[in-house]
Parts: sequence; C-alpha cells; structure tokens
Amino acid sequence: MYLVGLIIVPILFLIAPLNYFDSGGSICLSQVLFDVSCYGCGMLRALKHLVFFDFETAWLFNKLSFVVLPLISWLWIKEIRRVYLIFRSKK
Repeated sequence: MYLVGLIIVPILFLIAPLNYFDSGGSICLSQVLFDVSCYGCGMLRALKHLVFFDFETAWLFNKLSFVVLPLISWLWIKEIRRVYLIFRSKK
C-alpha cells in the first residue's frame, strides 16, 4: 500500500492543472501568524511550475525550488527502489 502511495501522489501532482495551487491564501504559519515569509513559502507552487518548465515563475515563487526538486526526486526514486527491493525479497 505504501508503494502505491509513493507512485500515486506524484502522479496526482503532475495531472493537476498548472495554476491549481496559485490561487488561495497561504497556509504557512509564519505567514499567517507573523506576516513573515519563510524559506518554504511558495515552494509547492514553485515546484509545480518548475516541473512544467516554467522557470521564471518558479524562480519568483521560491528560488530554492531549483535545489529542492532534484533532491526530492532523488529521495523519491531511492525510496521506491528500497520498498521494491523489500517487496521482492518477501516473495
């Protein structure tokens, strides 16, 4: 079930429309409580635009997304491989 979740969540992220996350208020606690942006503010929107090669908008939302996307991708692939090897060894 965990492996299915690892596969479905990124697919849902990819099939959502590009501007799906652009509207609406912030849910970041530092933004809501103190009106201060943190390093993660706009990361989801930036990652969405970065995945669809909209580099300029991704840069405007959050500059760190250019570091975070390769890191998340590497960790995701590593986790899928780990879970797959565990699943295969149990058979």
